[in-house]
Amino acid sequence: MKKKAAVICGGEIRDYSWLRARISAMDPCRIICADVGARHCMRIDIDPEVVIGDMDSLDQEMAEILVRRGTRISGYPSQKDETDTQLALQYALSLEPEEIRIFGALGGRIDHTLANMSILKIALDQGVPTRLVDEWCEIVMIRDRCVLEGEEGQTVSLFPFSSSVTGITLRGFAYPLENNIMEIGLPYGISNVLTGNRGVISLSDGILLVIHYYRKGHFPEGV
Repeated sequence: MKKKAAVICGGEIRDYSWLRARISAMDPCRIICADVGARHCMRIDIDPEVVIGDMDSLDQEMAEILVRRGTRISGYPSQKDETDTQLALQYALSLEPEEIRIFGALGGRIDHTLANMSILKIALDQGVPTRLVDEWCEIVMIRDRCVLEGEEGQTVSLFPFSSSVTGITLRGFAYPLENNIMEIGLPYGISNVLTGNRGVISLSDGILLVIHYYRKGHFPEGV
C-alpha cells in the first residue's frame, strides 16, 4: 500500500490538536517539512523524515535537535528559483504517494499564499491528489472531476486557474451549473453552498481552483 505524504510549511497554525489529529488520520504517512515548518512538527512531538529549504528561518539549535532525532536536513542556497514549499512538494512527489496534504501554507503574505496555490499544478500534472489544508478550509486544483465530502451549508468557491474553464457542471450545490464557462476576471463562482454532505464538480477543459470552507453560513467579514 502506498503511503500518504504530509508537507508541513511555516505558515500560521493556531490549533495544534487539529494538526495532530489530521496527521494521525493520514497514518501511515511520510512527513516532510519546508524549512521552519519543522517548528510545527516539534510542537506536536512528531519528527519529520526530512527538512527541505534554504534554512533562512530554521535556527541552528533546532536543526541540531532534529538531526539528533534522525531527521535529515536538505539545505539549498537562498538564491534559488524554487520556494521551500515547492522543493518540499517535489520531494513528496518523488516518494510516489497516493495523496499529499500541505499544511501551514495559507494565510500571512498574499504572495506566499498565491505561490502555494499555484504549485498545486505540479502535483496535478503528475496525477497525485494534493490539497492545501488549514483549520478553515481546503484547496484543490482539478482539470476533470472531484467529489467534495462535507456538510450541508458549507461554502465552496470556484476560480478558473486557466484563462477559461469550460463544461463546468455542479451537483449538490445551492447554485447548480450545467455545462457552463468560467473566465478569469468574472468571479461568479464565489460563495456557493453545499446542499448535503456531498458535492460533485466536473468540467471538460481547463483548470479550476476549488476552495472548500468548513465554516457554514454567512461570512460577515466578506465582500
